[in-house]
Amino acid sequence: MELKMKAKTNAIRPSIGERSFDWSNAVFLTILMIVTIYPIIYVAFASLSDASQLMAYSGVLWKPLGFSLEAYKSVFANPMIIKGYGNTFFVVLVGLVLNILLTSLGAYALSRKSLQYRKQIMLFIVFTMFFSGGLIPFYLTVKGVGLNNTLWAIIIPHAINTFNLILMKTAFEAIPDALEESAKIDGANDFVILFRIILPLSMPVIAVMLLYYGVSHWNSWFHAMIFLQDRTLYPLQLILREILLQGEASSMTGGASAGDVAMLSATLKYATIIVATVPILLVYPFLQKYFVKGALIGAIKG
Repeated sequence: MELKMKAKTNAIRPSIGERSFDWSNAVFLTILMIVTIYPIIYVAFASLSDASQLMAYSGVLWKPLGFSLEAYKSVFANPMIIKGYGNTFFVVLVGLVLNILLTSLGAYALSRKSLQYRKQIMLFIVFTMFFSGGLIPFYLTVKGVGLNNTLWAIIIPHAINTFNLILMKTAFEAIPDALEESAKIDGANDFVILFRIILPLSMPVIAVMLLYYGVSHWNSWFHAMIFLQDRTLYPLQLILREILLQGEASSMTGGASAGDVAMLSATLKYATIIVATVPILLVYPFLQKYFVKGALIGAIKG
């Protein structure tokens, strides 16, 4: 008992400076969190507000001004929004399959120590992270292979991201070589090793790849703007850009008067932002438990 009492009394207590740092750090991070989250809260409340009250209000918004779903009704009544959702889901789903397949194939090959000229190949791959031919040669290449004005123009050219390839390659290198050797003794070829051993053991980094590639596809609008001329092929983010920057909100208000259009446009923009953002936000909680682990596995070599 005496030893336990002495151990408790001799326990190292945080100094005043350490406690001050911890409190200061907690306060700073709390303020940073509020500053980061508030724009999302503002947009959500504004989208649910009454248009006339929102137009007359200025300042910080802590709750919806009135309550109205008219903006959301107008958003989903617009056929371009629904079409944009369909195009975006197609790009995300097909793009993810292509991304994971090609990136894992490339990462597996580059992670094998038996691959000849592996360092030289990696040097050329890393070179593409810092230098490119430019937008005009890129456009001419995509047009030359017949992908212009198709959804494949925003999927195939971005099938492999160099950073993601390096991340996955590093994760594959962390898997013990003994697993591959034992599989080869049992007669397994490289495809069996990759799809039945390497990938099942690399689910954290696969989850990170799904998040990285998925967010990239969901938020993509620039290349769609360049390569797509048919408006029925526009992804959701490009339609959102039109609404926010080109005053397309007026086309979503039906036969409303000019005054009603001006008021409803204020809430329509916020409602469209929420509609375009919420789906990708809902995916993250399911991948969160893999995210940190997968990023660290792919970032640390040794």
